[in-house]
Amino acid sequence: YEVARALGCGLDVLVVRKVGVPGQPELAMGAVGEAGVVIRNEEVIRLAGVDDETFGRVAERERQELVRRLAAYRSVADPLDPAGTTAIVVDDGLATGSTAMAAVDVLRRREAREVWVAVPVAPRDTAERLAQIVDRLVVLQQPRRFLAVGAWYRDFSQTSDEEVRRLLAELR
Repeated sequence: YEVARALGCGLDVLVVRKVGVPGQPELAMGAVGEAGVVIRNEEVIRLAGVDDETFGRVAERERQELVRRLAAYRSVADPLDPAGTTAIVVDDGLATGSTAMAAVDVLRRREAREVWVAVPVAPRDTAERLAQIVDRLVVLQQPRRFLAVGAWYRDFSQTSDEEVRRLLAELR
């Protein structure tokens, strides 16, 4: 919202969901996104000892939440069409980068001319991997010791569906 206001551009949501490791839901073993996008982080899957059935079960649960959120958000704002545009994905930060990769995949499938990603914090290795698939990457901090995105915030509370709906409606 703040970036869209500052740049004077449209605001939309692109819903992606982290597919968390069972017992460690904040560790992404992948992500799911709109348009049937599925990203798998094979290294995390292997290290966590997760089989395909477990991955599929967790991914399906997240896909159902994705559908619920899309319905909630689209009730106040139709999606913007990214075809032929520069789409800027703004996230609260990257850890494994799975959700950002899913967002980039969705925008590529929807024929965005360029895809940029802007985040306040990310580990160097994740930023390097993501830089290979985007047209532009902006990362404000790349700390040597990265523990979690939330460690870089005073307040890392979730944004409610109501707030998302209010902000979408306000900029439309």
